[in-house]
Amino acid sequence: MSLDSKRPLTLRDVSEASGVSEMTVSRVLRNRGDVSDATRGRVLAAAKELGYVPNKIAGALASSRVNLVAVIIPSLSNMVFPEVLTGINQVLEDTELQPVVGVSDYLPEKEERVLYEMLSWRPSGVIIAGLEHSDASRAMLRAAGIPVVEIMDTDGVPVDAMVGISHRRAGREMASAILKAGYEHIGFMGTKMPLDHRARKRFEGFTEVLAKNGVEIEDRAFYSGGSALAKGREMTQEMLERTPELDFLYYSNDMIGAGGLLYLLEQGIDVPGQIGLAGFNGVELLQGLPRKLATMDACRLEIGRTAAKIIADRLADPEGGHGGNVTLTPTIAYGDTLKRR
Repeated sequence: MSLDSKRPLTLRDVSEASGVSEMTVSRVLRNRGDVSDATRGRVLAAAKELGYVPNKIAGALASSRVNLVAVIIPSLSNMVFPEVLTGINQVLEDTELQPVVGVSDYLPEKEERVLYEMLSWRPSGVIIAGLEHSDASRAMLRAAGIPVVEIMDTDGVPVDAMVGISHRRAGREMASAILKAGYEHIGFMGTKMPLDHRARKRFEGFTEVLAKNGVEIEDRAFYSGGSALAKGREMTQEMLERTPELDFLYYSNDMIGAGGLLYLLEQGIDVPGQIGLAGFNGVELLQGLPRKLATMDACRLEIGRTAAKIIADRLADPEGGHGGNVTLTPTIAYGDTLKRR
């Protein structure tokens, strides 16, 4: 999407698409006046398909934008996203732009609602987690006429710009490191992945490399909600009781991995001799554990900083400030739980 060829959608666009007057469109979108159900349905369908969002900045300000950058993330309880927000804030605090945050809880329909509300206040840019969105959200992002940066993931095609890592590559690299260290009986623990697309892509990359080497995941468990540390302990205990021959456990994030590590150390199990472990994200909490969990840094601070810089540069120089697609390269930290050979 190039901003030069774009203009924000207007009531006239919806009017033309739905075949009714601009005044009727306005009434429908403001939920005012006497309009038939059939006409209302036609207008709402046309607006949704176009990605049109009404402008809540009325009167003399109707054509302007506010110095806000809409930031939409799936979770605030996940330790990953506060660091991304820190990176965004570090860059924007040197500008007139102010980030405002919405949370989607990994639910596409909630993301759609949050995006609709945020765009109705005419922000100057959008930073949104992930590349997978509902058709309506994608239409709104395309039609917004402002810089849009999708963050965390680069395995896909962005609406405008994207900054992140390849999660499939991250999964492949971790699988290669585990196999190189001589582990063969591998269990996997993670989030319920239909909603967490990035965890799903890591899992796909991970299993792809295992399969090429004739290795299959021998046990797997998924969780949603609750304390990740406690879940990690609980799932690790259950998995090893079910499948005692496992010699490596790969966790989709560091928090459940940390819970697993604490459980194994309590049981007096030799880590990484008897069982190796690895997580993902490189969260700061790992520094305080009795042993350092092997993990992979997700470049969170840099993702936030780079995304905010793309927005700020585009707004400062609409013609020259681009930035496109940025794929960062995470590295494996072997810690104390993945032996190197």
